[in-house]
Amino acid sequence: MNRIVCVQCPVGCKIKFELVDGKLTKIEGNKCPRGLDYLKDELADPKRIIPTSVRVIDGEYELVSVKTSKPISKKYIPQLMEILKKIKINAPVKVGDVVLKNFMNTNVDIIATRSVSKRDVPK
Repeated sequence: MNRIVCVQCPVGCKIKFELVDGKLTKIEGNKCPRGLDYLKDELADPKRIIPTSVRVIDGEYELVSVKTSKPISKKYIPQLMEILKKIKINAPVKVGDVVLKNFMNTNVDIIATRSVSKRDVPK
């Protein structure tokens, strides 16, 4: 049997499952319906919240932490990281500012997760 740990709540159910010809034939260990939904999503199109950082121009810090507004398909992660490596935003930045809107038409925004003030003295 295959195994996966559900991350939809703090319980962390250890789900065991069997696939035959790509179809779920046996599932055990999930304590709620969210575990089954999580397993199906992981098998069909796994998604993740992506935390990272982008460069800040004239900020008190050179980077600002950002994350996806909701999970994105794992297949998009390499493209997202390439785009974010090239982005530079001007200070000030506030928590919740949208750094990149509607990434690849997925309805997922990249948002700032901390504030960065403008630097008082330019370098």
